Amino acid sequence: MPKVQLIQGNQACALGALKAGVRFCAGYPITPSSEVMEILAEELPKVGGRFIQMEDELASIGAIIGASMMGQKAIAATSGPGFDLMQENLGFAAMAEMPIVLVDVQRSGPATGGATLPAQGDLMQSKYGTSGDSPRIVLYPNSVAEIYKTTTQAFN
Repeated sequence: MPKVQLIQGNQACALGALKAGVRFCAGYPITPSSEVMEILAEELPKVGGRFIQMEDELASIGAIIGASMMGQKAIAATSGPGFDLMQENLGFAAMAEMPIVLVDVQRSGPATGGATLPAQGDLMQSKYGTSGDSPRIVLYPNSVAEIYKTTTQAFN
């Protein structure tokens, strides 16, 4: 009988990134995405990778762009307000054709997570948020199993 492991979405994301060969993560704690960073901070050194806690979201995306420039598979995870702050560097990464994976763990509603205001604001911002027109791939998993699969797929 196959072994079944019950995990949450953030853990699935971190494990999928490791499976895909991620060796660098930069992050700044922000709920509900902090667990991705915490897991990678613990697991990356075991496979020769590095995690750096940055001073803010701007530095986090800048660091993974730099790692990508050096040929590393790199990831950062954030949530609504942090994702807002990353938009300019996300546009730069697109213009410079730097492959990065940026995980936006969406709160229950727009940006601040107002529980009575469900919306798709983070998804729309993922597609259209930067200044100017730039191509991007936006993957939107619908289950914990899909989070693992699409995180791995994002790197490959």
